[in-house]
Parts: sequence; structure tokens; C-alpha cells
Amino acid sequence: MTILEFLQQLHDSAFGTALRESLYMFPLLEGVHLIGLALSVGLIIATDLRLIGVFLKQVPVADVLHSLRPYVLTGFVITFITGILLLWAEGPRIWEIPVFPLKLALIVVAGINALWFEIKFGRRVAVWGGSPTLPTGAKFAGWVSLTSWTAVVICGRLIPYLEVTQH
Repeated sequence: MTILEFLQQLHDSAFGTALRESLYMFPLLEGVHLIGLALSVGLIIATDLRLIGVFLKQVPVADVLHSLRPYVLTGFVITFITGILLLWAEGPRIWEIPVFPLKLALIVVAGINALWFEIKFGRRVAVWGGSPTLPTGAKFAGWVSLTSWTAVVICGRLIPYLEVTQH
């Protein structure tokens, strides 16, 4: 079964149809998706800007990471759940828009980068996070995160403008 066939099955299900055709539920999901995105990606960008040394320079990295982490994760969970539901409702249409698979690939890149950062630097932030000079790898992770999440948001915003028209 291809991805498109799987998405078509979800789309054609009673739940997918109910979501898609609901006067209130689909727009509500889109709104909550954007709020979750603003919460998670907004705070990730603040964290990345701290890692690359252009924002909150006077605040130790450990304080920024520990203070924002619960809110970033909450926003990410909201975005992930609502994103799955939106895909359930409109998967085949969205999958055919070229920026959508790119958006998913960029999310994977951002996730791998976050995992690498956490394993390599995040667990030991108390050791290096108060230093005026941050490790090059931590700065690099900040740049990769900043770039990939910015591209994710741009791809997401392009989806409605690049819809494949049926002739």
C-alpha cells in the first residue's frame, strides 16, 4: 500500500469525512495547530537564538533550556496531534502538494538535530551552559534548528498557495 492509498483510506473513513465536513471542527483544528506551532516553534527560535549568541546573552543557556522545555514540548504535542488530524481529513490533497513532503523531511531533520543536541550537549548543559563561549557544536545545532524550523513554517504556509488543481 502506498502512502497516498493509506491517506486516501483515512480521508474516506467516517472520521476523516466528519472532520473535513464539520463546520467548526476543521477550522478549530487549524487554529489550534497554528497556536501549538507558535508556542513550540516560537520558543524553539528563542532557544536557538540564545544558542547562537544573539538573544538573552546574559541568561545562562541551562536556564533558557530548562525554563522553556515544558512549553516547547506542550506546543509540539499540540501541533503533532492536530497535524495528524488535519492530515487524516485532507491527506491525499495535501500529499500531492510538493512542499508537504519537504515539510515532513525538514521536521525529521529538525528532530534528528534536536536529538543529537540533547545527547551531545543538552545532558551536560550545566557544565558548559554558563560559559561566555558556547561549544561550536551547540551553536551549529542552533543554526540547524533555526534554519530547519523556519523552512518548516514557510513550507506549511505555502501549502494553500500551491494546491494541485484538478482539471
